[in-house]
Amino acid sequence: MTATAARTEGPLLLTQKRIWIIFSALIAGMMLASLDQTIVSTAMPTIVGQLGGVEHQTWITTAYLLATTIVMPIYGKFGDVMGRRNLFLFAIALFTLASVGCAFAPDFWTFVVFRAMQGLGGGGLMILSQAIIADIVPANERGKYMGPLGGIFGLSAVAGPLLGGYFVDHLTWQWAFYINIPIGIIAFLIAYFALTLPNKKSDKRIDIAGVVLLSAATACMIFFTDFGGRNDYGWGAPLTWLFGAGMLLAAVAFVLVERKAEDPIIPLSLFKNPIFINSTAIGFTLGVAMFAALAFVPTFLQMSSGTSAAVSGLLMLPMMVGMMGTSIWSGLAITKSGKYKAYPIAGSAVVIAAMLWMTTLEAATPIWVICAQLFLFGAGLGLIMQVVVLVVQNSVPVDQIGTATSSNNYFREVGAALGVAIFGAMFTSRLSESLTDVFTGSGASPEAAANATATLEPAAMSQLPQQVQDGIVTAYAESLAPVFWYLVPFLVIALVLAITMKQIPLSDVAGMVARGEAIGGEEAVRLEAEREAAQAAGRQVPVASKDPNDDGGDLVDAGQPANAGSSRDSSGSSR
Repeated sequence: MTATAARTEGPLLLTQKRIWIIFSALIAGMMLASLDQTIVSTAMPTIVGQLGGVEHQTWITTAYLLATTIVMPIYGKFGDVMGRRNLFLFAIALFTLASVGCAFAPDFWTFVVFRAMQGLGGGGLMILSQAIIADIVPANERGKYMGPLGGIFGLSAVAGPLLGGYFVDHLTWQWAFYINIPIGIIAFLIAYFALTLPNKKSDKRIDIAGVVLLSAATACMIFFTDFGGRNDYGWGAPLTWLFGAGMLLAAVAFVLVERKAEDPIIPLSLFKNPIFINSTAIGFTLGVAMFAALAFVPTFLQMSSGTSAAVSGLLMLPMMVGMMGTSIWSGLAITKSGKYKAYPIAGSAVVIAAMLWMTTLEAATPIWVICAQLFLFGAGLGLIMQVVVLVVQNSVPVDQIGTATSSNNYFREVGAALGVAIFGAMFTSRLSESLTDVFTGSGASPEAAANATATLEPAAMSQLPQQVQDGIVTAYAESLAPVFWYLVPFLVIALVLAITMKQIPLSDVAGMVARGEAIGGEEAVRLEAEREAAQAAGRQVPVASKDPNDDGGDLVDAGQPANAGSSRDSSGSSR
């Protein structure tokens, strides 16, 4: 049933059945976005080895994060003012088409471009999934849905490394993107028929200047950090500081524009909300540490531990099991108790312990120890990630749910991009120097050593002399493990922020119900039963005229007041 067809039957009735149907569409979209990220992380050493560009491999992750970060506030704001259904369909289609481009990319930089296009779609899938849940489920019940969404991320993240490893070992790395095509088509069809949400029409001017300036500031920030960490430019290069100056100028101009914008892309009023500031800061600091650690762990497992791509994917399983378990459990527990503050505190403490343990990684570390470290790391993340999104959504007016959700995710992704760029540059810089020393030490010329370093992939390891293999394994271990020490302070900040977080009651009204776009609860169940009874008896389902106060034109049932189900809970609509 399309959204248009649903509207002719009257207002959207948020019965439990309809909520689960909509939720299935969100699950499909979330799986599409999260599966691809983890497949690529496992296949990355082989991809850069075949396409060339070991010294630039951070761009595979950075390009995706940059694109995702730029579009998050756009999807969030546009979803609030225009409706989320068509945006969700667009994001799925774009992600799927970009996957085709990645699979057929002839060289490294073409591949990076299509990865950026995937990020443009993936950003929408993540933001819109979280915002739609807030539209249809009250905050005091949302945990049991947000938890499974995090669990799906964990489930697909388990399948991703396993599939990526299998494709690299038995087929080709291109299959990591071929698999997105049928999943994308299925996700699009499910969303097209199941996502019955109203479309809207904004009467305010779109904040084009804000979109452009925010995008420019984000891009300049990524380039500033990336060029600063590279050997061929560095922090003393004029181009590096040109990007830094561009970042500052664009950021200042963005703030000035947002102060006067009729409908700003990121309302500055959000930063007067202490709960929003606290939760968003947790996301930022966690993003710095989490994504920097996760981006290169599969590479570490493949090269430093001497395992194949398939085995390294399997070794990520404990982390995802930990994340799934605590994400689902914490969501159910929050729904039952109505309290959320303890979970980010506990999660931050657990992640700190795991990160400290991971600093001891070396080539000789037993596999079971690595699995235990990753399990602990994942368990901590599962206690935090979905909870801070719920907290943010619960702290803002219902007409800003999408904007607040996307802003929270935006700053987390900014942290992620900074973490991957800065700490990834530290890792690859050390690694490139160490690998060059290994090859020159074995008798290779500087030119041959540089070429061997740029094209090194796991499959070629067995063909090298044992002494060179041992040197490569040591180089990977000594390049990555020390970087974890630099991530610990960010996690300590996240813990302090979690401790100081203010707890407020969770709203008992869904966003669409509070905005008068749907009817929920017992009233929705009663009206649905009346409609089904009328249809079964062959009678015409009663439909009255449009509510004159609704410019979108929701239809209402005969005999019901025009604002049925639209009463607002003051704690959910304004705080």
